[in-house]
Amino acid sequence: MSEQPTLGVIMDPLHTLHPKKDTTLALLEEAQKRGFSLYFMELSDLSLQYGIAWGNCSAIQITKNQKSWYSLGTPSALPLDQFDVLLMRKDPPVNMEYIYATYILEHAEQNGVLVINKAQSLRDANEKLYATWFPQCMPPTLVSSNKIEISAFVKEYGSVVLKPLDGMGGQKIFKCEIEDPNLSVIIELLTQYGSQYIMVQQFIPEISAGDKRILLIDGEPIPYALSRIPAQNEFRGNLAAGATGIGSKLSERDLWICSQIGPQLRKQGLFFVGIDVIGDYLTEINVTSPTCVREIEREFEVNIAGEILDYIGTKLSK
Repeated sequence: MSEQPTLGVIMDPLHTLHPKKDTTLALLEEAQKRGFSLYFMELSDLSLQYGIAWGNCSAIQITKNQKSWYSLGTPSALPLDQFDVLLMRKDPPVNMEYIYATYILEHAEQNGVLVINKAQSLRDANEKLYATWFPQCMPPTLVSSNKIEISAFVKEYGSVVLKPLDGMGGQKIFKCEIEDPNLSVIIELLTQYGSQYIMVQQFIPEISAGDKRILLIDGEPIPYALSRIPAQNEFRGNLAAGATGIGSKLSERDLWICSQIGPQLRKQGLFFVGIDVIGDYLTEINVTSPTCVREIEREFEVNIAGEILDYIGTKLSK
């Protein structure tokens, strides 16, 4: 490897990315501008031998050509502790293979590599459940696999959203009322007949004004957010579900929520995080591969990728 600073990224297959809006690509472009040598890996490229973490790595260069936006070198096995920085940017689901990968990354971390986000915290901070550590910020919420408990919660709050604990992009999310004839079927489907936990939250009508994505770097919020407005006849504020993104400045309530969670994010090494806020309420804390950097940068004169690389540079200089 060269004497340039080196950055390895663990992510989804390159052909699945959308260059115009992909946050990981924005980070790689900024790192390349700053002289980093870049290396690409997928989850299956990681291995562990005699206590040393390895990666089957391909050098990658980013180009301006939207149709052919990268070039890859020949893959070769490299010890991960030769890298200065490793970005873990694999999208959910956070299944057991993902968990095992974080154990491998911990070996590199132990040998001085800066891993973003911290491997142990990626395991500890389930993107749905982690938010429950801040109940003062959340709407009424239940986590259960028990059909009777879930039905009682729906009866108490009238209108709710039910979702699995390992999903992303609005997948398998249902909005139900107690009178919904499909409620029992939905509970059975999501809980797999009582064998899997799900999250149930009181429905927040302010979703019509958007599901706000707020980005935090080392616990401090970017002052702008992306409000994702649901498509017509839709309640999910996810871009993947057809929502439209509109930039907005953070409100006082948004800043208060960030002040509640920021110190804990910093303490746990959750350096780059995206939280979801609907109305006055925190609903999720996204730690695996937060998105919306490009969308917010296009709306406002900010360089979020640059701020992230500034932080990385500060950490590497210590």
